[in-house]
Amino acid sequence: MSKHADFGLACDRLRSMTIGRMIFGSFLLLLAVITATSMASVIAIRHIDSTFAELQRLQGVGDLAEEIDQRMNELRLAARDFVTDPGSRSDRVMEAATELSALLKKTRLQLAPEQQATIDGVSQRLANYREGIDRISALIAQRAELLSGLPAAREGFEEAIAGVTERGTARALFRVQNQIGAALLARDPAGAEQAARSMRAMPIEDRALRAAADRYAETIIAIAGTEDEIARLDKEVLGIEGRLIGRVTELLRALSDSQGKVLSRDFARTLAETKWQSIIFGTAGVLIGIFAAWFVVRRTVKPLASIARSIRALAGGEKATSIPQTDVQNEIGDIARAAEVFRQTLQDADAAREAAVRALAEQRLAEESYRKLFEASIDGIYVTTPSGLVLNANPALARIMGYESPSDLIQGVNDIADTIYVHPLARERYQRLMRRDGMVREFEYQVRRRNGEIRWLSDSATVVRDESGEVVRYEGVVRDITDQRRAEDAIAEGRRLLQQVIDTVPAVINVKDRELRYVLMNRYMAGIFNVEPEDALGRTTAELMVRYGASKTDSNDKRVLATKAGLGFYEEEYLDSYCVMRQWLVNKLPLLDADGEVDKIVTVALDIGERKKSELEMRKAKEAAETALRNLRETQASLIEAEKLAALGRMVAGVAHEVNNPVGISLTVASALERKTERFSEAVTRGELRRSSLNEFIETSRNAAAQLVANLNRAAELIQSFKQVAADRNYSDQRTFDLADLTEQVVMSLRPGVRRQNLTINVDCQPDLVMNSYPGPYGQVLTNLILNAVAHAFPDGRSGVIEIRARESGRDNVEIVFSDNGCGMSLDVRRRAFDPFFTTRRDQGGTGLGLHIVYSIVTNRLGGRLDLDSEPGAGTRIQIILPRTAPLEQAAE
Repeated sequence: MSKHADFGLACDRLRSMTIGRMIFGSFLLLLAVITATSMASVIAIRHIDSTFAELQRLQGVGDLAEEIDQRMNELRLAARDFVTDPGSRSDRVMEAATELSALLKKTRLQLAPEQQATIDGVSQRLANYREGIDRISALIAQRAELLSGLPAAREGFEEAIAGVTERGTARALFRVQNQIGAALLARDPAGAEQAARSMRAMPIEDRALRAAADRYAETIIAIAGTEDEIARLDKEVLGIEGRLIGRVTELLRALSDSQGKVLSRDFARTLAETKWQSIIFGTAGVLIGIFAAWFVVRRTVKPLASIARSIRALAGGEKATSIPQTDVQNEIGDIARAAEVFRQTLQDADAAREAAVRALAEQRLAEESYRKLFEASIDGIYVTTPSGLVLNANPALARIMGYESPSDLIQGVNDIADTIYVHPLARERYQRLMRRDGMVREFEYQVRRRNGEIRWLSDSATVVRDESGEVVRYEGVVRDITDQRRAEDAIAEGRRLLQQVIDTVPAVINVKDRELRYVLMNRYMAGIFNVEPEDALGRTTAELMVRYGASKTDSNDKRVLATKAGLGFYEEEYLDSYCVMRQWLVNKLPLLDADGEVDKIVTVALDIGERKKSELEMRKAKEAAETALRNLRETQASLIEAEKLAALGRMVAGVAHEVNNPVGISLTVASALERKTERFSEAVTRGELRRSSLNEFIETSRNAAAQLVANLNRAAELIQSFKQVAADRNYSDQRTFDLADLTEQVVMSLRPGVRRQNLTINVDCQPDLVMNSYPGPYGQVLTNLILNAVAHAFPDGRSGVIEIRARESGRDNVEIVFSDNGCGMSLDVRRRAFDPFFTTRRDQGGTGLGLHIVYSIVTNRLGGRLDLDSEPGAGTRIQIILPRTAPLEQAAE
């Protein structure tokens, strides 16, 4: 029993708790929840800030690793240039190494202690790199010293050879010297050293020649050994140390990435924990707030609401209604007891005032209803005298007339006819209707607002008369119809403009309704039917065409009605009013209503009669043009073939002239030898042969035989070169060839003719450039370029130089640059240089197909591209890029 008593006492205390205490207690509870949430958020934010700062530091470390990698690449490039380029200095390498060292020191300061050892390893590798550069610098200086002594050794060697009478030994030494020179030009120190050792191993009886050859060979061997040492240091020190530094930077980047991943996971976990913490605390706060609100509502709002319902019931006339909560000892109980006093007083006075209150309420209700209707109406309401004085007006009318308030309107208007009406006759007509009918409905007239603006009003009013029947005032409602009138005028103007526009269109335009009767027709179509557009409205096509005995089907219109879709463009023909058959290109489109049904059909048709005639004429012209084009292509092919044959003929003439020299010399030597042989035979026959004569005859025969062999070998080389070039020109299949050898063969066949023009051809081709392409078309390209330069680049017989350079361009292409120092081309000539039949020497027999053939072969047959660069007086440069293997699709052609 004591527990139940204590619980009841606690409930009474809660019921008797003041409103202020309940609100304050709820506030303290919410404040505690907010404080706990804020503290948890602060702790989480501090952890997030520290994690984010560490992530930013790791990002900085990653950026520094990228910069170290970039600096290392710059150091590698500088070291490579220093090793491969004789003119390069070591200052650039040292400068790059210094920058990398400074960056490593800067990076070390920003790293954690466990990462600084990595940077120390990079610094040690960099020191080894510098030491390797110093050793290479010493070797390069040694190589320069050896190279400076090479010319003297070579000159002594050549002078010693010149004094040797044994031609076989001289030729063998010259051959080995050429091998050494070729190996040095190809940057092949091992080959040069091997050739020098073979020179030292050759048996040489002449002591001076032996000493000169040994000195020259030892110099070459020393240079080759220096080159090998430089290459070894470049590979073992620079290459290995550079890769180790790169691996260290990759390790540093990987370490930063792994720590970044750990921190990222920690950051994500902290965010998730903070999110759930916020959700839990927020949910707890919301639940506590709801509980506090429920408690306050239950202890305050609900009792007050019950008291308010009782008071409303008393106000509604329920006199027996009691007031609750009068026994509660707080503010609510005070309110309930005051309401109880009011109830008792109200019951005492209610009977006396009931009738008066009811009457007053009804009067006020009526007045309020009229006032609301008068003031809230969107239409203007007015009361005026017949003489034009405004007695009353609502706010809407004041706004319509441009006044701020009804009082301003009443005071500012003395006579409606002069102040409001634009046309006084409209006021007279208004009064006449009011006198006759006692009312007006939708009477429209123009008024002038306070600012002078003209507006349209629609007026509906009635007459108010006194007991004697005299008119005392007008009461009416006006509506502003200015926008409506403007819209109607705009629609009318739009219709007029639309009719004018479609009347000016030289095409058939019409609109039909569902019964296929015209609702719109332009003047062009009306002219087809020989009617006025307005006379055609409401009539069908059959009704219009029957007047001149023609007809036309409506099947296409019916298809539009059935499918509810346009038909697209189609052609049709029918007779016009002059019995002329007209051809039309027609399109029909449906206009759908709100329900998706066809409401109107729009037809647009273009007269294509002239186009039909033009199409026939164009068809005939096209056939004639195609025939002419075929003839032109056949002619062009014949001219191109003739140009190719002409170029081959010029090459044959040059080769014949070049072969003529060694053959002529051989013939002369053979004739002289024949005479010597006859004299020797006569001396033998006479028995006058002496030992000196025999020795002289043998020496003469040996010299003659040597000269014959040399000149005949020269002739054989020329003939073999011409044979190979001619075979390539006639052989259309792909084959593998050396670009330098083929280029030299083609140029060799053309040099005689070029030399007669006082011109020089220089060829510089990278060795071992092997191509799988078409040698014949490539030779045709070089031939045409050289002959074109001879004919156009050096007018008036001036001397000049033609250069041909070939280099590797990437892994799959080669670059061929053909250039001369001739007169160059103007802008107009350069633009049209590759056009067929364009030539600047038409009067001298030029066909204009030389460069066009070059362009066609390069872009089609060889699958490449070319670029022309030339300026007047600055020579001409043609760059050709060819694939090392001809594309299959080009080969198929």
